[in-house]
Amino acid sequence: MPLDLSVIPIIDHHAHSLHRQPPATPQDWLRFFTESREPALILTHVPNTLFYRFAIKALASFLGCEPRPEAILAERDWMGLGEWSGRLIRDANISIMLMDYGFRGQESLSHEELKALLPCRVEPILRLETLAQELILKQDTFDQVLDAFVAEVEGAQSAGFVALKSIIAYRTGLAIQAWPMDEVRKAFNPVKEQASREGSIRLAIPPVNDILVLRALEIAGRQGMPFQFHTGFGDADVDLRTANPLHFRPLLESGKYDRVPWVILHMGYPFVREAAYLSSIYTNVFVDLSLAIPFALSESHLLLTQLLGLAPTSKLLFASDGFSVPELFWLGAIVGRAGLGQVLDELVFEGVLTESEAYVVAEQLLFRNAESLYGL
Repeated sequence: MPLDLSVIPIIDHHAHSLHRQPPATPQDWLRFFTESREPALILTHVPNTLFYRFAIKALASFLGCEPRPEAILAERDWMGLGEWSGRLIRDANISIMLMDYGFRGQESLSHEELKALLPCRVEPILRLETLAQELILKQDTFDQVLDAFVAEVEGAQSAGFVALKSIIAYRTGLAIQAWPMDEVRKAFNPVKEQASREGSIRLAIPPVNDILVLRALEIAGRQGMPFQFHTGFGDADVDLRTANPLHFRPLLESGKYDRVPWVILHMGYPFVREAAYLSSIYTNVFVDLSLAIPFALSESHLLLTQLLGLAPTSKLLFASDGFSVPELFWLGAIVGRAGLGQVLDELVFEGVLTESEAYVVAEQLLFRNAESLYGL
């Protein structure tokens, strides 16, 4: 029987804000159980995923209602977003959440609104590409954008941000390199022209994206500020071939960023062993457990086994990567706890850990490592 880890609080160190308006119908709700954007796949195939099937039964059991999406959403609507979110957070025993607000934009709650809604401590993460896009709309030249970007990142910690976050894996990949400034300025010109013409921009130009991330890494190193990188699978616009965390090796070997607390998000899935390897080699590299848990539901035990096989337990950080609907925070917590309890129980049975050591490891993964890394 898996160890009972329910009494151990969770620091969810990587999540996203909630939608102001929850999905109204079961069909609308489906899209939060997949990373796909294809309507046909969402409507036809998401109901056939293990994660969705499990979510229906687990949420219905929690609510004491029929295991149908209509029944679950009716109970949710009766409670309202505040009470529903609060019940889920308290049941999951989540004590602190770190939020990336650069996802979904205006349709999501602000930091102040979310703090008022959730019954736990909430701290913000600065999403770099969103910041850069905002600055490109305001500034005329790349030098002006870079100066403003550096000023914002340098002031992030004093402004209350607990970490930096990059989604460069989605945009140009993780093979980040230095560029001559004249090439960066040349690459920036069409970006600015498009921003001026359309009133918005999705920044995805290697010289520009790379130089901004490198500057942010320098600042993070000076300040000792954790730096989260999206790696591995995610939305459909990520090219997995360029999202392998092994692409970080030249930067990690350079010695320039040894003081950056470097967080590989989402286990690098499917490059889980690669992420574990990097954390076992480099002092400053940590691995996050989110997204793959709970989305790759039946793999949770396997993924945790692979990570624990090589990564120091002091390098692993629990999170949900929940977004838009609070059900994902709760599902991440219960799936993660159950999978971790099962793996640790097996390690105790095999004589690798004592039972007391297993609980220490659980505390490390669920909250102590994040508490230390982010200074919470």
